[in-house]
Amino acid sequence: MKIVMCASEVVPFAKTGGLADVAGALPLALEKEGQEVIIIMPRYKAVDSAKFNLKKLNSGILAGVAGKNIRVYFIENEEYFNRDGLYGDKNGDHKDNLDRFSYYCRKALELLKEINFKADIIHCHDWQSSLVPVFLKTIFNSDPFYKNMRTVLTIHNIGYQGLFLKEEFSKLSLDWNLFNIEGLEFYGKINILKGGMLFADVINTVSPTYAKEIQTKAFGFGLEGVLNKRRDSVFGILNGLDYDIWNPETDKFIARNFSAADPSGKAKDKEDLEALCKLPLKKDVPLIGIVSRLAEQKGFDILAEGIDEICKMGIQMVILGTGDLKYHEVMQEMVAKYPKVISLNLRFDDPLAHKIYAGSDIFLMPSRYEPCGLGQLISLRYGTIPLVFKTGGLADTVNSENGFIFSNYSKLALIKTIRRALAAFKDKKEWEALVKNAMRCNFSWDASAKKYLELYAKAKAKK
Repeated sequence: MKIVMCASEVVPFAKTGGLADVAGALPLALEKEGQEVIIIMPRYKAVDSAKFNLKKLNSGILAGVAGKNIRVYFIENEEYFNRDGLYGDKNGDHKDNLDRFSYYCRKALELLKEINFKADIIHCHDWQSSLVPVFLKTIFNSDPFYKNMRTVLTIHNIGYQGLFLKEEFSKLSLDWNLFNIEGLEFYGKINILKGGMLFADVINTVSPTYAKEIQTKAFGFGLEGVLNKRRDSVFGILNGLDYDIWNPETDKFIARNFSAADPSGKAKDKEDLEALCKLPLKKDVPLIGIVSRLAEQKGFDILAEGIDEICKMGIQMVILGTGDLKYHEVMQEMVAKYPKVISLNLRFDDPLAHKIYAGSDIFLMPSRYEPCGLGQLISLRYGTIPLVFKTGGLADTVNSENGFIFSNYSKLALIKTIRRALAAFKDKKEWEALVKNAMRCNFSWDASAKKYLELYAKAKAKK
C-alpha cells in the first residue's frame, strides 16, 4: 500500500506535542509491515537541513530520509514557515495560520503529482492538514491522477479546531456554498477541522473510548453533531509507545536496568530517585510519581483540593512539569509544609522523567479527559502502577489487573482510590502481581500499525 503521512510536526524534525511522536513513529512501524510510506510536512525555521542531510528537490521542496527508506518531503515558504514557533509565539497564534496551513495542504497534494506518487491513503493529522481531504474532493476532484486516493483524518485532541474569521474564506479558493452549517461554517466562523471531518473517508482518534466520548456534548467541543452523522466512519486506535526509547532493560537514564523477568533493579531506581530529590530513603513507603502539565485538564484541580490530606497518608511524591501558576503555588505551599514528602520540579527534564517512571511505585494521572495518554503507557512498561480517572485512553489501558481506576471525578474519589492503592502496596504478593501484569502489557507501535492497516482498508473500500 502507498501511504502519505501529512502532519504539521514530526519527530525528530519538529515537535510541540504528542502529534509529532505519532507522526514520527507510525510511519516507521508501517515500513516494518512492508508498506511504502512518505511524509510531507512544512519546512520550519527549526528544521536543521545540515543535521538531517536534507537535499533540494526543487525551488519549494527539500527532501530527507527517515527510518530505512521513508522519504520525507519539506514544503518551503520563507514568508510562512521561516519564523520562530510552529503555530505561534509568545503573543499567541500566528495571525496568518490559515494562509500557512492552507498553502501546506495544497502544496502537499501538488507534490504527489510532481513526484508521481499515486497514494492509496493520505493520512492527515489534526486541523493543520484537514484541508487535504477538502481540497482533494473539490479543487483536485477533476484531475484523474487523484481519482483513487482515499483519506484518513486522525483527531489527536478535538479541542483544537483551526477557527478563523468568515472574511478569510475566499483565501481557500473554495465555493462559498461550502460556507454553511452543513459545510465549514461554525458559529459564523471557518472551522478547518470540521471541514476535514466532513470530507475525509474515515475519521479516527487516538483511543476507542475517546472516539465514543467526542460524540457526546461533554467532550465534542461543538462537533459532536458532525461526528454523530458520520458515526459509521469514526474509529479509535490507541497510540503506540516507542519501546526503543521507553525500555527499562536498556534505559541509559536510570540507575539500574530491570525487566519483567527480573524487576529487582527497580528498588535501586527508587533509592536513586529519592536521593536525587532529597527525600528520605524509605523502601517501604510508597513513592507516587507525576510527570504532567500542571493544569485542570490533567486533574490538578482535584489533586490541589486533596493534596494536604494525601501528604498525611504516609507517602512520598515527586512531581515534574510546568503549567498554571495557581497550581505551582499550591504545590510550593505543600513542599514548604511537607519538605520530606514532596519534591516539586517545575521544569522540563527528560532524564528525570525516565527516573520517575522507573523509580516510583505509583504513577498518578487523574486527567479530567485524556484522548490517549502517554504517561500511563510508559509507567506500565516500567512496572510503576498507574492510578487514573476513567476517561479516554486511560480507560482503555488501565484496569484492576494492572492499576487503579476511579470513575467519579472528585477529590473524594481520588483520595479513596489512593488509599486503596496504598493498602495494596502493603501486600507484597498482590503488588508483585500488579507489577508483573503491568510490565506484560503490549502497547507497541507494531500492534497499532496493524490496526491502522485495517483502517486504511476500510478507507480504500469507500466509493
